[in-house]
Amino acid sequence: MQKQRPKAIPNKMRKFLDTVWRVTKFPFVLIYNILAFPFRKIQQFLNFLNTEPQEHQLLDTLIDLTKEADAREDFIMHLEAFRMHLLRSIVALALFVIGAFWVSESVMGFLAAPVGGLQELQAIQVTEEIGVFMRVAMTVGIAAAFPYIAFELWYFAAAGLRPYEKKMGLVGIPFASILFLLGMAFTYYVMLPAALPFLGSFTAISQFWSAKEYFGFATGLMFWIGIFFEFPLVIYVLTSIGLVQPKFLADQWRLAVVIISVLAAAITPTVDPINMGLVMAPMTILYFISIGLSYIAAAIRVKRNAEKEQVENESPAAVMDDRLG
Repeated sequence: MQKQRPKAIPNKMRKFLDTVWRVTKFPFVLIYNILAFPFRKIQQFLNFLNTEPQEHQLLDTLIDLTKEADAREDFIMHLEAFRMHLLRSIVALALFVIGAFWVSESVMGFLAAPVGGLQELQAIQVTEEIGVFMRVAMTVGIAAAFPYIAFELWYFAAAGLRPYEKKMGLVGIPFASILFLLGMAFTYYVMLPAALPFLGSFTAISQFWSAKEYFGFATGLMFWIGIFFEFPLVIYVLTSIGLVQPKFLADQWRLAVVIISVLAAAITPTVDPINMGLVMAPMTILYFISIGLSYIAAAIRVKRNAEKEQVENESPAAVMDDRLG
């Protein structure tokens, strides 16, 4: 007696069961993807850190741009990537500036302390108060968004760096943020108390400073000195990846002092020697600190390259050859 085969499940029933199965498993799949998302991103980021870039000579790259369509497409893609990094940085800065609105008035009072407080300043123009408020909010927003902006710049440049260079740049971001804030603090606690009495007593003319002029002077000086405080870290990183040689920095210190004096004259609102000296002194000290850090970075680079060559020479094949020999 033959056994009867089970009847095939009708198509409509199969579709219904598939739908029930997808609906049933959807929340579990969603929860799994949500929980797995940060781990996937971390893994992708770690892979990015350890990925070796393609080696291209600069001259060959420029020649390829003029001859090969693929090279031009890659260049356009890099420009598009830079545009996205720049756009994200601007959006982040705008959000931080908006968030700074809640603390800007308190910061204005803090910045005005060296001249006796906000009541000692005057608003001459109708829109001067809101202009000062926005300038202070911009300064606070830049200081708060600095780590993220530095990360976006690093993320764009990291695609062409080796793993060690990527990690050096990534580790340098927190230090860059700290140095920027140190530069602003140095300006507020050291430079302003020294410069303002001289500027306010140079002649017998009574001083009634406007809020626009004072905050423009204070925030501008704080921003640029904060930027200059990044110089030692930048030199250390550039030396670590082989783009800067410490001997060159040491040999060209006279030229560097001349450039620093020109920058100091451009930053300070007056050309008197005291204010220029207040700007030049920390910048010159930072330059010589950069030379020392450059020598340290160069020594570490030489040691790392020697260890790398030693590891390559002690590969299993080399060791076997030595034993057979």
